[in-house]
Amino acid sequence: MKTTLLGFFILCAAAAFGQNASVLSNEPSITQFSQHNQHAEFHAMGTEHSLVGGASDAYSYGQGEQPLWQFGPVSVPTPLGDVARAYRKEKTAAKKAEFVYEKQGS
Repeated sequence: MKTTLLGFFILCAAAAFGQNASVLSNEPSITQFSQHNQHAEFHAMGTEHSLVGGASDAYSYGQGEQPLWQFGPVSVPTPLGDVARAYRKEKTAAKKAEFVYEKQGS
């Protein structure tokens, strides 16, 4: 019932759009954008201020090389074959069903 009602609604909507489509004009319409004359003019820049706020010594930075131990331990990915072997071993060690029922239901 819902499918029939949905189909009927889509059919009526398409027919209504088809009747209204003849009113649309085929003439192109030109879009005019407003002018912003001050956009590209020279003007005075704003005053300088700190982005982090507070005193000028609130943050610090440095350059140069850093030792690798500062970046934490390097993770070695486990090969996919080892993952599959571990999964297979876990699957064989899992508890099996005690009873197997066949032809359940009707």
